[in-house]
Amino acid sequence: MKTIRKDEVTIPAGEVTLLGNLYLPPKAKGMVLFAHGSGSGRFSPRNQFVAEALAAAGIASLLSDLLKGWEAEDREKVFDIDLLSDRLLNCLIWVINEKKLKNVPVGLFGASTGAAAALSAAAKRPQEVKAVVSRGGRPDLVPDSLSLVKAPTLLIVGGHDRQVIELNRTALSRLHCTKELVIVPDAGHLFEEPGTLEKVAALAIEWFGRYFVPMD
Repeated sequence: MKTIRKDEVTIPAGEVTLLGNLYLPPKAKGMVLFAHGSGSGRFSPRNQFVAEALAAAGIASLLSDLLKGWEAEDREKVFDIDLLSDRLLNCLIWVINEKKLKNVPVGLFGASTGAAAALSAAAKRPQEVKAVVSRGGRPDLVPDSLSLVKAPTLLIVGGHDRQVIELNRTALSRLHCTKELVIVPDAGHLFEEPGTLEKVAALAIEWFGRYFVPMD
């Protein structure tokens, strides 16, 4: 069994410092940065589950608190996609500059409103972001960014999350990159139903594995 390191790291982000949990399997073949939804953070059990599955598949990940504690209590900041996107880009810059992660391809995994931040960040840094996965995402919150995304993008939505399905179908038509929409049967918005989060993890592992080409 692979030994997976889990380190707490600090990431400079302008006037604040963000805390993150770095999952680092040996000889990582890629790195995934997580953008959580609706004020959630690095201790999100669902994102931790996916991060652990990625690590078992040889893909590193960074779960960071994109908002400080007091900011997460401010509903305006929770839905400030520009702020979340900028903080995610700070995490991206940190990863790129980390010696132990040098030349490792980077992808983004966003949940709910975090998916909007991930897509916005991917649109801003098309050279660095190699793939994007959205779980129950709200891509409708960044309509102007969608046509600028170059990274292959996978949209995953629960079969019972009918409103979000329609939002993602509309977003899919606006994406001009390699793209796919997968609807997971019997899943709600949070993928709490038995086996549904495992399906999300498997889809993410396959998608990132497909597009994580080693960098020179």
